[in-house]
Amino acid sequence: MRNIEKALAQSLPADASRVLAERFAARADDEGLIDVAYTVEDSPVGPLLLASTKRGLVELGFDGDERLDLYLTTLSAKLSPRVLEAPARLDPVRRELDEYFSGKRQGFDVPLDWTLTHGFTQRILRATAKVPYGQVSTYRQMATKAGNAKAVRAAGNALGANPIPIVVPCHRILRTGGSLGGYGGGPERKEFLLRLEGFLE
Repeated sequence: MRNIEKALAQSLPADASRVLAERFAARADDEGLIDVAYTVEDSPVGPLLLASTKRGLVELGFDGDERLDLYLTTLSAKLSPRVLEAPARLDPVRRELDEYFSGKRQGFDVPLDWTLTHGFTQRILRATAKVPYGQVSTYRQMATKAGNAKAVRAAGNALGANPIPIVVPCHRILRTGGSLGGYGGGPERKEFLLRLEGFLE
């Protein structure tokens, strides 16, 4: 479908191709032909890839513009080849992210689709989703909550593989000594998010 969209974009004025793409996505959605809807949304931490299934938000990826093909290839392979750009389907997520970044929202209400996670990783991420705004926890505490206090390194790996950062706030998990530790989006983004939430000054 991406080839069709590209061909339309090349043969029509920008406004007309955008309108046609929106109509195409809306009709495909109405007819149940979209398994994974996606869009790329600008944010204070750069362009974010947002992808949703009928269950909920399944992926939020940093550098969504540069890594778009990689994200779409992965979603197609792991979930369904029926992946289509359908921004309207992501409106609730976009709205909540806007509120979060403007300081008006401290928790997310959008439903989540945990399909891209399994086992220990999913247990770590579900525990992480409960860490409140403006507070932090440690890798060891997350490992303990997931059922294995000794699996600190595995907890770090699980957090690094989080497919839904920000909404599942892995940026709130620090090393036991209090240092920031790693972050899939890079240390600058982790620091930015912790400052936004008032944990860092």
